Amino acid sequence: MKIREQIEQREKEILSPFASLASDSKGRKVFEAKCDIRTEFQRDRDRIIHSKAFRRLKHKTQVFISPEGDHFRTRLTHTLEVSQIGRTIARALNLNEDLVEAISLGHDLGHTPFGHTGEAILNELHPRGFKHYEQSLRVVDFLEHNKNRQGLNLTYEVREGIINHSGKCPSRSLEGQIVKLSDRIAYINHDIDDAIRANIIDERNLPKDCIEVLGSSHGVRINNMILDIVNMSLNKNEVKMSPKIGEKTEKLREYMFKNVYYNNIAKSEEKKAEYIIKELYKFYLKSPDEMPFEYQYSYSLENSSLEDRICDYIAGMTDRYVIHVFENLFVPKPWEKY
Repeated sequence: MKIREQIEQREKEILSPFASLASDSKGRKVFEAKCDIRTEFQRDRDRIIHSKAFRRLKHKTQVFISPEGDHFRTRLTHTLEVSQIGRTIARALNLNEDLVEAISLGHDLGHTPFGHTGEAILNELHPRGFKHYEQSLRVVDFLEHNKNRQGLNLTYEVREGIINHSGKCPSRSLEGQIVKLSDRIAYINHDIDDAIRANIIDERNLPKDCIEVLGSSHGVRINNMILDIVNMSLNKNEVKMSPKIGEKTEKLREYMFKNVYYNNIAKSEEKKAEYIIKELYKFYLKSPDEMPFEYQYSYSLENSSLEDRICDYIAGMTDRYVIHVFENLFVPKPWEKY
């Protein structure tokens, strides 16, 4: 028996009857022979980690645009925190950790530079709109190439979890539902941590009723949210919070929107970020030949519009690279005579 088959057999023996088994995966768009060692979900995790889009997350904004200091979260550290929280919940519920990890690591690959500011601007500019979770699926399905140029060719279950990690549609798998909750737990709590570090909010001003229920520190709140999900979801075909914890979590989220995400100090650079993305978008509409060659013409595997390809190019940029491109295009350089 191959090592992969031994792992698959253990999953059948150990995991919850509600778990997604790697051996029962609906498969990939393009058939591939299975690995002797890794399950299908483990292979997906590895493909995401080794992708260029994953590496670029380390230079993409989480909340604070180009923050000074080494301890503010980036899109990459956020992704790792989501993965850690998700795996903890999955293990406690006897669900498939590998699937949770793969979805977690891939869920934000389509995020733009400058965080949700960049997403909002591209959504405004593109005729059909722009959503980062849709772009994440586009990244793994198409924009990241393997040797056969078929995207990463991930399994149905990982792709379904990525597209449904945000928005109103729940994932069909419990593992996907875990990622959706883990994403919220991670960003609410680490954004509080970063906002306090940046002197945007004072810890003493957090909603008292939320703190009394959820906890007074970063670690305690995360632990209590996880414990609540586990207690509410163990041996059930749904992953959810209790009404009480869910209500206080949502109230804390609303507090963050009002006092951090829409805060004038935290968003002091937002207008500049908006301007950069708008100007690049308009420039490439007029001069598509200024984009890298692979974005200049409709992709061979699909009928992509120019607007699609501009969004692909800009959304894939890191914060520092989009600034570099803008400077090269619009900022005059000193003339030097040698």
